[in-house]
Amino acid sequence: MLQEQLQTLSLRVCQRKEELKEKVSVSWSGGKDCSMALHEILHSQQYEIRSLHTCFNEDTGRVGLHGVSQSLIEQQAKSIGLMLDKIFVPSSMNHEAYETRMREYYQSLKKAGIGKIIFGDIFLEDLRVFRERLLDQCGLEAIFPLWKQESHLLAARFIKAGFKAVICSADAKYFVEPLTPSLYDKHFINSLPAEVDPCGENGEFHTFVFDGPIFNNPVLISTGQWVAKDYNYKITHPDGSIKPMVSRFWFQDLSRSII
Repeated sequence: MLQEQLQTLSLRVCQRKEELKEKVSVSWSGGKDCSMALHEILHSQQYEIRSLHTCFNEDTGRVGLHGVSQSLIEQQAKSIGLMLDKIFVPSSMNHEAYETRMREYYQSLKKAGIGKIIFGDIFLEDLRVFRERLLDQCGLEAIFPLWKQESHLLAARFIKAGFKAVICSADAKYFVEPLTPSLYDKHFINSLPAEVDPCGENGEFHTFVFDGPIFNNPVLISTGQWVAKDYNYKITHPDGSIKPMVSRFWFQDLSRSII
């Protein structure tokens, strides 16, 4: 009888601890950095992860400069076992519309009792300031589990942890030809030009993670052709002036494998 009472008490204590955990949502692109951020948050057991959320281009149904389809992101979320919130935003040239959509989404999280957002950013100060400013307007806070970690060490940890990823897009300024093979592994990292960050933190390349410790099952994918496309965007200078920019990127056609 005493043993049963102790077990019941222990169960109630555990349940109470879970109830006291702060609820968070993870900013999710499908790539390695957000995967590592989620991995570290899960390992810490400090937070209750309520959802992943991904921004898709409302015209293409794909993830920005990653070029990954909505269906593949959905398969990732299904394998991880978390709900996926989908936010459809205009093209990157319409930054005000993007901010409006994100504020609307963040406000909905606030109403649902979620107080913090997890990001996989590593060292881009201006991006961090932008994220924190937008969240502050909605009464939310940002968490950066990978912040200021050394890129080479982080890349090595990603591979050692058992994650597997493919390159889904790459800046043509650094990669003259399509990447074959396209796995994000030690060979790829060692072959990078000196000016390219091993984690692609400056946008030199992007990845899609299809297996690893956060997944219950691998996301089966097929790799296709590489296609070069121009990406239009804007840079805002400190004086407030805006300069339109164009960059060419390679995009790999990834699709869900039915094997």
